[in-house]
Amino acid sequence: MRTVGHRKQPEITFSASAALLIEGARFNDEIHRLPTGNRTFIKKGVYRFKSHEDANRHDLDLLTEGMARIAMERS
Repeated sequence: MRTVGHRKQPEITFSASAALLIEGARFNDEIHRLPTGNRTFIKKGVYRFKSHEDANRHDLDLLTEGMARIAMERS
């Protein structure tokens, strides 16, 4: 197993930190401002790909199809 990068876990404390609460609230607000924050474009199912490139191409195709659908709905 190979470790790539390091993530610093926030400390678990008895009392909440105002800075972390503000950071979480900002993150939540930004997610809700996204135009498609409540939609996903990947259809349900199990997908198997021969390579990562095939998987990335599939994701990109579904994303562009979904964004085009949203653009058509809005116009």
